[in-house]
Amino acid sequence: MDWSILIQIFFINFSYVTLNTLRFMLTMKGYRLVAPLVSMVEITIYIVGLSLVLDHIDSPINIFVYALGYAVGISVGIRIEDYLALGYIMVTVILPHDDLKSNLASTIREAGYGVTQSYGEGRDGERVILEILSSRKSERALYRLIKELDERAFIISHEPKYISGGFWSKKLKKNPSVK
Repeated sequence: MDWSILIQIFFINFSYVTLNTLRFMLTMKGYRLVAPLVSMVEITIYIVGLSLVLDHIDSPINIFVYALGYAVGISVGIRIEDYLALGYIMVTVILPHDDLKSNLASTIREAGYGVTQSYGEGRDGERVILEILSSRKSERALYRLIKELDERAFIISHEPKYISGGFWSKKLKKNPSVK
């Protein structure tokens, strides 16, 4: 068993899959310049790695190490993307209607978020509906703030594909680094 070959196989596949995961996420979020550049490095590493593995496919341990590098690469790629927290989330908060809810929207606004408030009808009566756009970097802080303000809050979030107009568009034009 050649440890240097095993280490090379692991790190080449680990690097390839980490970049592959990041490139995929960058592509999905519309980073049209960065994603192709990452893909150039990714495919170069892939060719070198595949060549190395095919030259040493005679051992099951080599194949196992290749697969292990793949699995670890996906895990690390996801963690890196979580750390970078690219993009935005749209959070819908649904609450029972009562006098306290008018303060909730203004408190969230004071924390720097854009909030649109509307009213709806739920199974048990009137509801206050808050629509909040946030950068993904602020996502966890927003959830904590909402839960501090009202533990009963029903929260749904998703990633918007297109944003135009409103509070955030003005903020982005003033400070393009806000993403």
